[in-house]
Amino acid sequence: MTQSAESPDRRQVVTPTRVVAGVCLIAPFVAMLWVSSYAKIEPRLIGIPFFYWYQMAWVLVSTALTTIAYKLVQREQRARKGGAAQ
Repeated sequence: MTQSAESPDRRQVVTPTRVVAGVCLIAPFVAMLWVSSYAKIEPRLIGIPFFYWYQMAWVLVSTALTTIAYKLVQREQRARKGGAAQ
């Protein structure tokens, strides 16, 4: 039996933090692929049909969710490195 190339403390582990980060990254894709949920004109926002302003809103929401996912994973990696050094 051969030994794994990665040491036990360097293995990729599924943690609750990573699950939350994954959901943050997948949510915009699901929202945009479910076209029937936003393929309508009403309600309008300052004259802009729902179809357009919903997609524009997801640009901002996606940015926020990606930032949250990045910060969560970054914080977890720092904590793992700090815990491994001690």
